[in-house]
Amino acid sequence: MKVLIIGGVAGGATAAARIRRLDEHAQIVILERSGFVSYANCGLPYYVGGAIEDSADLTVQTPEGFRSRYRIDARVLSEAVEIRPETKTVLVKDLRTGKTYEESYDKLILSPGAKPVVPPGADVNAPGVFTVRSVEDTLAIRKYIEDHAPKKAVIAGGGFIGLEMAENLIRKGIDVTVLQGAKHMFMPLDEDMAMLVHSELYRRGIHMKVNARVETVNASKDGLVTTLATGESISSELVILAIGVLPETHLAADAGLKLGVKNSILVNEHMQTSDPDIYAVGDAVTIRNHVTQKDGLTALAGPANKQARIAADHICGKTDHAYKGTLASSIIRIFDLSVATTGINETIAKSLGYSVDKVILSPASHASYYPGATVMTMKVLADHASGKLLGAQIIGHDGVDKRIDVLATALFAGMNATDLKDLDLAYAPPYSSAKDPVNMAGFMLENLQEGTLRQYYYEDLPELIEKGDSVTLLDVRTPFEYMHGHADGFVNLELDELRDRLGKVPKDKPVYVMCQSGMRSYLAYRILVANGYEAYNFAGGYRFYQLVENGKKTTAE
Repeated sequence: MKVLIIGGVAGGATAAARIRRLDEHAQIVILERSGFVSYANCGLPYYVGGAIEDSADLTVQTPEGFRSRYRIDARVLSEAVEIRPETKTVLVKDLRTGKTYEESYDKLILSPGAKPVVPPGADVNAPGVFTVRSVEDTLAIRKYIEDHAPKKAVIAGGGFIGLEMAENLIRKGIDVTVLQGAKHMFMPLDEDMAMLVHSELYRRGIHMKVNARVETVNASKDGLVTTLATGESISSELVILAIGVLPETHLAADAGLKLGVKNSILVNEHMQTSDPDIYAVGDAVTIRNHVTQKDGLTALAGPANKQARIAADHICGKTDHAYKGTLASSIIRIFDLSVATTGINETIAKSLGYSVDKVILSPASHASYYPGATVMTMKVLADHASGKLLGAQIIGHDGVDKRIDVLATALFAGMNATDLKDLDLAYAPPYSSAKDPVNMAGFMLENLQEGTLRQYYYEDLPELIEKGDSVTLLDVRTPFEYMHGHADGFVNLELDELRDRLGKVPKDKPVYVMCQSGMRSYLAYRILVANGYEAYNFAGGYRFYQLVENGKKTTAE
């Protein structure tokens, strides 16, 4: 059996190695058009910033390594230019010589990846203008910085690559402006949670513009000029285009393979395309979201690796193995912050018609009395009608990765949100609390779904403030806390005095309660409800309110 693989990196290289482990006698050929057959895409920004010093560290495997260890023929600078399914051959161009030749296959795996989105008016050939896709791109950016010492850089795109590049350029002493076409940075987050990211970027000296769609990038006598759809122009010596990616599927389309969302390659659960002898994996394929069961795209290394293993298994006769979809679980470090997501966010959930229950909490990373504890901000979502867990977002310092992985496991297992409270998680003071943050989210969601708790949210505040005297806005923190900052319209009545001064709280109108984190206000809420009041607790507390407010100020016009 001869297996031909178009594209290396996570998908192609993983598939090749798996096939060899399952079939010692298969002939395996990898065609990779870049000069590096298997490299760490996710590490590219850190080489630019110098956290990874040696470019060789980005190389996971070399053609020589594939040949000596796996007896795999890995050919770099070899571009597949045409797939011919009727003859089961691929036309290949040797980029070193310009010559073309045919390569046959019994089974073909496509791992072409995704190509950067480039505005039509951007001159990507201008000196100092770069996209970030390959090791070659990264080497060129670092060399440009070393040779030209740019003082100002513009990064178009506030996603994974854009923000990681921003951090690494700031660490190089470069003044950075990030342009985001959407209304906030890092779109896997909801807007409220994204404000925590905005604050961290602002604190680190990064300039941000949202709703800033790039129209053109051109060279001028004074450097590079980036022009926005609004007409505003920004000058710099370096521009990195990290707006996003689209599946690179022209080979598949030209070969007559069926395409799906955004022209991605349609595959079944075994990663087979519409031609059963051709498989496809990675950023270029249509995949099923495990929560919504709808088709979509996910450009992440984890799913690509799993898909590659499934394709290899099926080729080698393990036909009962199937890809079960993705949760798009992700984590990114933004300076000192860890930002993690899994499942779907509130914006997507509501667009799909879910009746969303959400809890926002601020737990410590481990027992607060043990030294070194830090605070996380967690947002966990469930469908009110079914109790189904939908997704989670966590931002903090320590312990973020642990909790997001627990929640991702719960999502994959199809657990209800209230099941989180029953998870038996490891505890010792240096690592967690007896009631882990994941358990706490479960307790809170159970309270919501059973009606023990009714909440209001940050986005409700403008309407509540407009209502004026028709509602009571009550801050139950201490007078000292209240004096050092409070939300507009809220009056102070400390929790410990509430029972004795209930007569001061009008009973003929709703009471909206707030405290620092949501715990004391929940206690106040229970006191009020027990005494016949209509009451609501503020999700996230004043701490969350202040974080969102501060984040919004960073991009205010």
